[in-house]
Amino acid sequence: MATDNADKGNGRTSKRKPYVIIGTTVLATALALVVLWFTGVRGGEDPARTVETVAARQGPLTISVPATGMLKAKDPEIIRNSLEGRATVISIIPEGTRVQEGDLLVELDVSTLVDARVDQVILVQNAEASFINARETLGITESQAASDVDLAKLKLAFARQDLDKYTGKGGDYENLLAAAEGKIKLNAEEKTKAADYLEWSEKLFDEKYLSKTQFQADQLALQRADLNLQVASNDANLLKKYTYRRQIAQLTSDVNQARMALDRTEAKARANIAQAKAELSAKDQEYQRQKDKLTKIDDQITKGKIVAPTEGMVVYATSGAGGHSHDNRPPLADGVEVWERQELIHLSRSTSTVAEVDVHEASLQKVHAGLPALVTVEALAGKKLMGTVTRIAPLPDPQSMWMNPDLKIYKTEITLDSNDPTLRSGMNCKAEIIVEQHADAVYVPVETVLRVGGQPTVYVLNEDGETEQRQVEIGLDDKSLVRIVSGLQEGELVLATPPLKAAATAPGSKLAGIRGADANDVMKKIDEQLKAATPPAPATSGAPKKQTAPESQFGVQEYPIRS
Repeated sequence: MATDNADKGNGRTSKRKPYVIIGTTVLATALALVVLWFTGVRGGEDPARTVETVAARQGPLTISVPATGMLKAKDPEIIRNSLEGRATVISIIPEGTRVQEGDLLVELDVSTLVDARVDQVILVQNAEASFINARETLGITESQAASDVDLAKLKLAFARQDLDKYTGKGGDYENLLAAAEGKIKLNAEEKTKAADYLEWSEKLFDEKYLSKTQFQADQLALQRADLNLQVASNDANLLKKYTYRRQIAQLTSDVNQARMALDRTEAKARANIAQAKAELSAKDQEYQRQKDKLTKIDDQITKGKIVAPTEGMVVYATSGAGGHSHDNRPPLADGVEVWERQELIHLSRSTSTVAEVDVHEASLQKVHAGLPALVTVEALAGKKLMGTVTRIAPLPDPQSMWMNPDLKIYKTEITLDSNDPTLRSGMNCKAEIIVEQHADAVYVPVETVLRVGGQPTVYVLNEDGETEQRQVEIGLDDKSLVRIVSGLQEGELVLATPPLKAAATAPGSKLAGIRGADANDVMKKIDEQLKAATPPAPATSGAPKKQTAPESQFGVQEYPIRS
């Protein structure tokens, strides 16, 4: 049994030998061909030294700045909500409707204002009554003040007259003084007369012709006359020394008191009038304020109905017709709440359309008003429209800055030359802003140019296979191609991946096409990314493999570099 099995096994082995011999022969032949290829055909090349190059081309070149944006109407009439606070939309005209001047666009809920108007009318009436009362009170105060002042002036005039009457020529004092002096004279004469009678009476009494009673009567008359003379003299002295001075002081005081009373009366009159006027002014201002509030409420109620100021097509502001980015607010419809100064409708007044696109700050120095632009609309496939840059915003768009503080874009308007009726506000569009056009220019990919020592530099592969560092003068680029003004000719080969480390000779130097980046930091990051992206070498390493970049519009060519 074992012998049979062995015979069978030897039979299978003997059958396999021809196939083993054939396979061995084929493998040996393949190895020989590989050795022949590397020693004969590729023996003079170092695979590790193979690089990629592109040829400088010459021909028509257009430098443009791409941008995206949205169509909007040219100079639209912006309709805003003028109601204070928040309001609810009762009705709104359908979007896309063409309206005439005076047509109703939006009606807002003003029922609260209608209720407030009733209360305000009552306040206006009360304020008007208070104003009328204050006005009449001012009239009464002015009349009373005039009467009080006139009375005080009259008292002062009387006091002055009393003083003048007493002290003036022919006044009371002179009359009193004259009366006193006259009385003295009369009493003196009476005394003299009485003395004469007494003298005769004494003689007659001595001769017994006169009775003792009569003689005593004459003596008494003389004493009475002497007493009257003394009294008259004393009265005159009192008038001169005391009564006159006291009366002068009293009358002068009366004049002064009357003058001060007049001053007080005038001051009080001015104060009362000023207070009445202030009260009238306050009531007037309150009356006017209440009337203004009523007028404002009436105006707000009127603004609850928004009509078209001109003819045009209705486009809701929330539809992005203006080319602006909006928040998550709901689209306009019945029942939607809106706030003061909110844009509601953009009313297109003409068929003219502009494209509002976003231009990045990196391209801002290339773009200016007056440049031509080619605009394509996504909704109208194949249609290209020409336009002109007419306006660039002086400040970056705040909405984009709020979304991303590091993103600075500037809203740029492109006026289209065509008034195509198929264009609609809100359509997405793309624009190519043509910065320069050259009928014949030399150009290379922008990544082939480095700045070495601050000078634009390319690495040229000469006919001997050696690389040559060459400074060139460059023009503008469109982030893909850069124009070579001088230093390079058509057909010359430049390294597609120049040695970036050559541009990082000094700390802080900048790499071409990388705004604000330190060259050494960029090189470090590039090396780290290359190491991370390079797969580990296989365990059985053969000849080094050649790395080729994707073929560009220039075509990738491989040339050995000779040492």
